[in-house]
Amino acid sequence: MKQAAQFNLITIGDSTIDTFIKIHDATVQCDINHEDCKICLRYGDKIPVDSIAHGVAGNAANVAVGVSKLGLKTAIYTNLGDDDHGETIKRALAKERVSCEYVKINLKTDSNLSVVLSFHNERTIFVYHQDWHYSLPNFAPSSWIYLTSISETFVKSKIINEILGYIDKTDAKLAFAPGTHQLKVGIRRYPKLLEKCQLLTVNLSEAKTILEIDQCELVDPRDLLSKLLFLGPKIVVITDGENGSYASDGQKNLKLGILNSHVAEKTGAGDAYSSGLISALFFEEPLEKAMVWGTINSSYVIQKIGAQNGLLSKEELLRIRKAHSRLTAVTF
Repeated sequence: MKQAAQFNLITIGDSTIDTFIKIHDATVQCDINHEDCKICLRYGDKIPVDSIAHGVAGNAANVAVGVSKLGLKTAIYTNLGDDDHGETIKRALAKERVSCEYVKINLKTDSNLSVVLSFHNERTIFVYHQDWHYSLPNFAPSSWIYLTSISETFVKSKIINEILGYIDKTDAKLAFAPGTHQLKVGIRRYPKLLEKCQLLTVNLSEAKTILEIDQCELVDPRDLLSKLLFLGPKIVVITDGENGSYASDGQKNLKLGILNSHVAEKTGAGDAYSSGLISALFFEEPLEKAMVWGTINSSYVIQKIGAQNGLLSKEELLRIRKAHSRLTAVTF
């Protein structure tokens, strides 16, 4: 007999402290198709900055905080160092009512750090990842688990098999948002994980990477959704920046635009979308409405510096949803 769920969602992934640096003294150089762009700074010079800020981040932490604000009972499995940054991350998560009982503190180790360089409403991120040892804790039953960005050392661990075993034991639903190292290794190396996946969320570039499609190639989103569904997930969602998002459950293809808003900084936009999307699905909203929850949550995160400062409560999100009743996903 399956145990009753003690959590609504447990996130799995790395956490970090982000330092946000906003600059104005730079240039951007792109190829003729404006696809391959590079930010350029004067070499060996002192570059003036407009502002500096710090914040707790990381995909797993962002989603854990996001769904907690939306009313889900949440926990996180993440690795931290035994330094001031690790203590800051743990304290911030606890403040947002995210259970830290599965947080692992690694002795004599530094926590992850990132520097987010913001220029003309776009960001370039410098990432420092520790090579953590991953071993799934003895999780209590949870309705959902959310697997996202972890360091490349996950390949040497048994964590994927441990997650599959946990799903078999508890019937938890898996949401998967692969990070950089998982995409580099290739998620198609893990067919059983994809077959167990209730929800796969990626952006357009990540979808092309998974399917080995050139980033410059124009592809019908319906083809991307179809090919990703063929890998095993029950639902696939693709976000595409200012073009909105696309989703499919194999029965219908859906498209949703964005909610226009002031952009202060884009870090955490995808995580905010996932937070709204998963929370709505947990509350048994249809996929069309879940996409709207994700879009609204994302549109408010980008209005503030930091990946978590603009995250909405359930009451706030529903009030905004009521004010934007015309924001609706349509079939395409």
